[in-house]
Amino acid sequence: MKSSTFIRLLIVFTLIHGLTNAQVSLPRIFSDHMVLQQGIPVPVWGWATKGEKIQIIFNGQTISTRTDNNGRWKVTLPPMKAGGPFEMTIRGKNTLILHDILIGEVWICSGQSNMEWPLSQVKDGANEVASANYPQIRLFTVPKKISTIPRNDLDDGKWDLCTPQTAAGFSAVGYFFGRYLHNELKVPVGLINSSWGGTIVETWMSREAAMADPDLSEWLGSVGTLDLEKAEAEATRKIAEWYQNLDKNDQGLNEKWFATDYSDASWKEMNLPCLWENGYLPDYDGVVWFRKEFILSEDDARGESTLELGPIDDSDFSFINGISVGSTTNQYNLPRKYKISTGVLHKGKNVIAIRVIDTGGGGGLWGEKNQMFLQLASGKKIDLSGVWKFAPSFEGRPPQQNFTGPNSYPTLLYNGMIHPIVPYAIKGAIWYQGESNADRAEQYRRLFPALIADWRNKWNEGNFPFLYVQLANYMAPDKEPTESAWAELREAQTMALSVPNTGMACIIDIGEANDIHPKNKQDVGKRLALAGLKVAYNKDLVFSGPLYQNFQTEGNKIRISFTNVGSGLMAKDKYGYVKGFAIAGEDQKFVWAQAYIDGNTVVVYSPAIEKPVAVRYAWGNNPDDANLYNKEGLPAVPFRTDNWKMITAGKK
Repeated sequence: MKSSTFIRLLIVFTLIHGLTNAQVSLPRIFSDHMVLQQGIPVPVWGWATKGEKIQIIFNGQTISTRTDNNGRWKVTLPPMKAGGPFEMTIRGKNTLILHDILIGEVWICSGQSNMEWPLSQVKDGANEVASANYPQIRLFTVPKKISTIPRNDLDDGKWDLCTPQTAAGFSAVGYFFGRYLHNELKVPVGLINSSWGGTIVETWMSREAAMADPDLSEWLGSVGTLDLEKAEAEATRKIAEWYQNLDKNDQGLNEKWFATDYSDASWKEMNLPCLWENGYLPDYDGVVWFRKEFILSEDDARGESTLELGPIDDSDFSFINGISVGSTTNQYNLPRKYKISTGVLHKGKNVIAIRVIDTGGGGGLWGEKNQMFLQLASGKKIDLSGVWKFAPSFEGRPPQQNFTGPNSYPTLLYNGMIHPIVPYAIKGAIWYQGESNADRAEQYRRLFPALIADWRNKWNEGNFPFLYVQLANYMAPDKEPTESAWAELREAQTMALSVPNTGMACIIDIGEANDIHPKNKQDVGKRLALAGLKVAYNKDLVFSGPLYQNFQTEGNKIRISFTNVGSGLMAKDKYGYVKGFAIAGEDQKFVWAQAYIDGNTVVVYSPAIEKPVAVRYAWGNNPDDANLYNKEGLPAVPFRTDNWKMITAGKK
């Protein structure tokens, strides 16, 4: 028997043997300072010796039960009103006492990095942290954990009072959401943050939900027997092997495309910055080389200089005049800045060559124009944006289904970070995720509602409120109307509003072109809270921006009707111009459109389109000019009137 197998069997035996002598215990989600959900039955559970009598004393009531054959016990407290603080006593062979318990509103906060993003890192973060003193708001952070099987408990975690010290590292979106609810409802609020940056939606789904989906069931098939350590080691080996083969087979490396005297006369041109999948190399992953020439005087070539290229998706190896000047690997969101030593630049023609490796997604140099320049020692700045020569040299991506983290298989984070807290009584969930599924936006139409249904089924509280954030604007704005995976993902999120008891916070106006983590989390939390006040608490208020309803063709114009117009439509523009619209005829070619507000409708047209058939609004990665709002200040939700083929159609 292998030693690792023996150790596992010994651990299992010890755990089973321990149950026969176990003292009464609770999962970590129950601790001092917790908040219990008001108005609904509240499950409390734990473990003790098989057949042991357990007594729970709380808020003037006593409930008794016995453990089952597996040593597990569970009681359900009747619905209670907001209040506290209270103590909870749990008696078995030993006695546990939990202190300072409040009854109020409890919300799960989950998703990827924009939900995980800490309060200390937001806009005006120092002041926000300093003022985060709310003793009736309680915070619980679920520790990161992947697992191939559903876990019964967390490795760590406890409830904390909301103070500047505890709030600084807590989810900013969760905090701002909870703060707004607390101030409006005047009751205690408990926030459970269970999030992990860069994660896909399916890792948060249970095995039952994943196996019910045709795209996920085959992918998931081997997980039950997966040895995590062995799988991770194998994944590391295969990825290293892939990179070795990449370097070996990269035509650009072999032919020294970085050399000054290499002829790129046959190469095509690309206008940078941009993601190469947006029109130049659709669906291409692998290596692309870029080259650009510039002329220097003898004075300009002297001394040290600095090369700045903006962010590059994902890795780059940069050369000037055949000399390596810097590289960055797997940092798609990090602007490149390289010091150029004296002697690298010279009088006359100079050549920059960049080898870019993209392992999935858009690929390329994608920041702002003002991020691409060469700062010379003389003080002169050479603009490097604009036309570059480019050529693909190796197509492929590293192995995707080997174990490398929480996205390696569906269910891994549900098992490790959601199942251990089910069925802790909650009011609902807030969700900020989708960036990592954008390239599979059509599939997300199915996966996201499946996640909502899955969690509701596991909690067994009915259709509890599920609120979520639509993706913000991000990346370089498009010069002309174009297709966009991010726009398609936003559309999938809008479609999820057809699921009962859901609400969406549109934040198409607060993103940042150069940062996938917009720092204005205050408005994100507020807009989620507005949706929550409507969906979860039936408050009479305007909770959403204008939402596309239908369209009508009127000659060479199209009239768009909306719901959620509030007290009326408005354009956030000094002169009242409505922007962000595009229009197309039967040829399906969109052009930028003119538009004006007419009552609670918007009329869209273009002199270039005599017979329009479709309109799109805020359709792109970063529609930074979209400015249609209701008078309550909430932005119109991006939409399209057509159902033409998606660029993410069929992607798995």
